[in-house]
Amino acid sequence: MIVDFQHHFLPRELLPEGAGDKPFTRYDEHGVPSYSFHNLLVDLDAHVEMMDAAGIDAAVLSCAEGMCSSLEKSVLCNDAAKAAERAWPGRFIGTAHAHPLGGPDAMRELSRCADELGFPGVVITSEFDGIGLDAPELDPFWAEATRLGLYVFVHPALRLTHARQFDAYDLARAVGREFSLVQATVRLINGGVFDRHPDLTIQMAHLGGGIASVLGRIRSYQDREFWGTAGNERHGRNPDGDFDSYLAERMVFDTAGFCGDARSVATSLVELPAERIVFASDYPQEIRKPAAVKAFVDGIRALGDAGAGILGGNNGLLLSGAAG
Repeated sequence: MIVDFQHHFLPRELLPEGAGDKPFTRYDEHGVPSYSFHNLLVDLDAHVEMMDAAGIDAAVLSCAEGMCSSLEKSVLCNDAAKAAERAWPGRFIGTAHAHPLGGPDAMRELSRCADELGFPGVVITSEFDGIGLDAPELDPFWAEATRLGLYVFVHPALRLTHARQFDAYDLARAVGREFSLVQATVRLINGGVFDRHPDLTIQMAHLGGGIASVLGRIRSYQDREFWGTAGNERHGRNPDGDFDSYLAERMVFDTAGFCGDARSVATSLVELPAERIVFASDYPQEIRKPAAVKAFVDGIRALGDAGAGILGGNNGLLLSGAAG
């Protein structure tokens, strides 16, 4: 069973005026491109047609407008995801949207998503409200998600805290978001989040921002004595265990974020264990045509046993009782 673990949609009420067959791109206050809206986001019939063409059995829905957003938008996205589940039985799986720092109302919405709507996970972004994922104020959220049995899907930040350095060439979306995911991965590990919450499950988007390509460097800088940061409160911390053990045992990575290029998945396998990777397409954002999604699926399948695990064998890491 092939499940697309990063598949985006949008309630029609949130489609901005001006969006149509061609993308309508929103810019942040610094003039940095933030998000592109288009009709395909709201056309779930087209999503199912794509899934049929590409051989995808089910898709886990998340909505950018509901990620770390207001309670009103969170509820709207959650209800729309549940409606999609009911309209296309077996084809869609909802994801909870609730702001981690949204207070009691947000936590009640998170509980509703788990207990009433039956969603398996909750989506947040890799940075928000000016904080990183190692911030101590997030501990109640991690604890509540764990208590509810929800995995946490970390999607790249749609608006970066320090966006001005990416003020040209669409750099924030091209590479800035990937840097944010790499940072989020390191912060979760070195900040002790997994040590404080031993049953927490994280789905890290985009193969951890392509973290495999810089793991050699990250490992070296874990040697605080060598680099002269030992004892520094901010820069000298290490987790309880070996850094790589968290990648191999505590995190789940998805294949979205590389615009359907299976070569990026293949190169990540040099460092990331195939047993901790699940399939995701990022449809209909970074990849939109059914033939391109099918080519991506076929490219991962060509990776042999590793590809077979990614395309279904590892589903149970996030979905209870699910496998290929």
